[in-house]
Amino acid sequence: MNMKDHVERYVAHKRSLGYRYAREERILASWANTAMACGEDIICAYTMIRWAQQASSINEARRRLAIGCRFALWLRTEDERHEIPHMECLGRRQRHTRSPILLSDDQIRGLMEAALQLLPAGSITSHTMYCIIGLIAVTGLRRAEACALQLSDITEDGLLVRETKFAKSRLVPVLDSTRDALQHYLEHRKNLGAASDNLFVLSGGKPISPDTLTGMFIKLARATGLRRGKGERGVTLHDLRHRFAVRSLEQAIASDRDNVSRHILALSTYLGHVSVSSTYWYIHATPVLLKQIAENAETSYIGRVIS
Repeated sequence: MNMKDHVERYVAHKRSLGYRYAREERILASWANTAMACGEDIICAYTMIRWAQQASSINEARRRLAIGCRFALWLRTEDERHEIPHMECLGRRQRHTRSPILLSDDQIRGLMEAALQLLPAGSITSHTMYCIIGLIAVTGLRRAEACALQLSDITEDGLLVRETKFAKSRLVPVLDSTRDALQHYLEHRKNLGAASDNLFVLSGGKPISPDTLTGMFIKLARATGLRRGKGERGVTLHDLRHRFAVRSLEQAIASDRDNVSRHILALSTYLGHVSVSSTYWYIHATPVLLKQIAENAETSYIGRVIS
């Protein structure tokens, strides 16, 4: 069995666990080509390191090596002849985690009102942007999930989100106010003659794509003063998802602080996270949550001292 065969087995294994593994597949295919060109069916650490160093930047080289190391570790469980390079022999990858921007209700309302002014005037496009911004703000859906919604995904129990980021479907319960807003949008959609099976469409009748949604959101953010010019960082569509997660945790902890773990697990399921660790990140996003944690820690410490 050659290295290409090993890569195909490994990618199939990852996808069976729910990972899309598209970018990683391309990287490992590059590694397989290099190994086969060298006539190597067993991973040689030196060859893998040299392959990683051919990347366009040092961070990309470290990313390549990390993916290669995990692949080598998987193969070594079958055959100990496979060598595993040291994960940090090219240095540690630099991770820059962007702090989310937590928009206020008024700021979100401003974005939605600006959406109603979009051209062509009187078309479904403005209503689509108005509705989709509001929906993401109150459900925390990913942009691709919102764009992929079908008319049939609106059920009595909530929104059926199919084949999400990790190839898993889930049901997202919604409030009556959200259901009413969707029904209002569907009335506009029907009157304007949109015939697509997709829930959210543009003036030409075609479904809105994630990239188009992002581009239009950025224009609205600039129009409302939430972003500066091109090249300047600012609020993003994904910040609506962050805001939903943070505010949900704040409200849950304020009313039932003794069951924080249960609330986080429920939120993780609602958001479609593959791991609850992804949800714990939101704890660091707001002083309100940190204050709750500090108060709990102080109460626990005082209790131990007294006892």
